[in-house]
Amino acid sequence: MTALDVVINASGDVRMIYQEEIDPHSLGQPTIRRGSHVEPTANGSWTADLSPVSGPVLGPFKTRSLALAAEIDWLHQHWLLPN
Repeated sequence: MTALDVVINASGDVRMIYQEEIDPHSLGQPTIRRGSHVEPTANGSWTADLSPVSGPVLGPFKTRSLALAAEIDWLHQHWLLPN
């Protein structure tokens, strides 16, 4: 399990990687958008396409769970705390 991080800026905007531990509606009226597409490849591997947040395509990975873990790790490092 990954740590749950919620970032609230000075304007009150909230940014988080969705996990079911916190209902985003409890923080206000959420705008939820996709951060990536974790999909199988033609040869049975998995990739995490982070283009929805201007990121790279990660992979290939042997399993879906490895692709999901890489997706979350990338989002924590590059998207959660914007410059």
